[in-house]
Amino acid sequence: MKLRVLGSSGAELQGHNPPAFLIDDCFLLDAGTIGASLNEAQQWKIRGILLTHSHLDHIRGIPFLADNLILRNKKHFVTIMSIKPVLDALKNNLLNNTIWPDFTRIPDTKTSVLKLKIIKTGQSFRVCGYKIAAYPVTHAVPAVGYIVTNQKGRRILYTGDTGPTDAIWRAAKGIHCAIIEVSFPNRMEDLAIMTGHLTPKLLLKEIEKMEDPPEKILITHPKPQYFQQIKKQIETLHIKNIDILTDGETYEI
Repeated sequence: MKLRVLGSSGAELQGHNPPAFLIDDCFLLDAGTIGASLNEAQQWKIRGILLTHSHLDHIRGIPFLADNLILRNKKHFVTIMSIKPVLDALKNNLLNNTIWPDFTRIPDTKTSVLKLKIIKTGQSFRVCGYKIAAYPVTHAVPAVGYIVTNQKGRRILYTGDTGPTDAIWRAAKGIHCAIIEVSFPNRMEDLAIMTGHLTPKLLLKEIEKMEDPPEKILITHPKPQYFQQIKKQIETLHIKNIDILTDGETYEI
């Protein structure tokens, strides 16, 4: 399974893109960055987008992707999937014909370039041949994380944005790679918990909740302003096979 990091930052600064992870060139986990990292041909390969929640840094790339698709007029569409509150927020607050055109109705409802699919937590579904299930996580808005399984049984867990949580860890068995957020340094734990995020210290507690720890842990969503602090604090945890993601890198899982 090929994981391409389009963006993995907890804020937008020069050289730091919002979160988006491309799986085998076919579908995205979150969509904070698309056009800034993918050329037109690569964007045309995208068939699905799995959203963890509705915050702007995780959905920002969708409007511009839709705009690029409609210009080619090749009857191509992308399915955006998430729980109902996330899709409702996307439709009502972004694709609302005020902030951006409603591409779920362009050129018409039958041939629209964007299609929305509501999923339910704990129930598996398929995207590009992969088995996927969503599990609730703890954030400031309704949010889920995902476990993605390919045909060879390789499994990726992606938390999206979360503070201390439980449900997704109970499902985390046989995980080959876990993409887990850490947004703030330890001294900002109160803010992290208040806003639904993790620190390195909280990360360790979350990992300890898993009966079957993953082979590899990749850290996403650090605030660039605190990157070096977070990096040093993660190193002191002495967790095996852990790295902080870098935009533009590709990983074989």
